[in-house]
Amino acid sequence: MGDTIFDKIIRREIPAEIVYETDDVLAFKDLNPQAPVHVLFVPKRALPTLNDATAADAGLLGKLMLAAADYAKREGFDKDGYRAVVNCNEHGGQTVFHLHVHLLAGRRLTWPPG
Repeated sequence: MGDTIFDKIIRREIPAEIVYETDDVLAFKDLNPQAPVHVLFVPKRALPTLNDATAADAGLLGKLMLAAADYAKREGFDKDGYRAVVNCNEHGGQTVFHLHVHLLAGRRLTWPPG
């Protein structure tokens, strides 16, 4: 298994405010939130970037997105809306090299992002 901060959170070696979990996905609040709601959805199996995903990972990628949507519905901000973002590599804004989906909500989000 990898050794990113997300791997350590998955293994419960460092604390995080976990808000959602399935057999394949773990979600926790971002420590540096960019919106009133900022939750990170990570696969429990290490996958460094979206570029590293293959056709065999399609199910896992779908589970990440469905987990984000399920959480939005469960927390009641699905109707107002939210953003689900995947950053890839340095120029894409990725800072932790364990694939993750940022779920942002709780205010009107603009484009391009601030």
